[in-house]
Amino acid sequence: MTLVMEFTNVTVHAKANVYFEGRVISHTVITGGGEHKTVGVILPGSYHFGTGKAERMEIVEGRCAVVLDGSDKSNGYTGGEAFDVPANSGFSITVEGDPCHYICSFLG
Repeated sequence: MTLVMEFTNVTVHAKANVYFEGRVISHTVITGGGEHKTVGVILPGSYHFGTGKAERMEIVEGRCAVVLDGSDKSNGYTGGEAFDVPANSGFSITVEGDPCHYICSFLG
């Protein structure tokens, strides 16, 4: 299943945000209402991200397993599902098989 999201009146930063030696790549999108998002892809592997602001990670396509900081529980997510990450926290994400495509919205 491929989830399609359409954004109108946006600014896209053409220079990519590149993490983990190119295994995670995203582009910043700023909506007409001032919301900041990133649209990206995570290649197979395990990674840890820290957060400043609260985030909502929407999985567009693919699958991943996520452990929020402070938890030992791993939750699986696939296209069309989302998870929230508290501010000043973080999460570990593992992708196996196909790349995981996502949209990250910065909350608050």
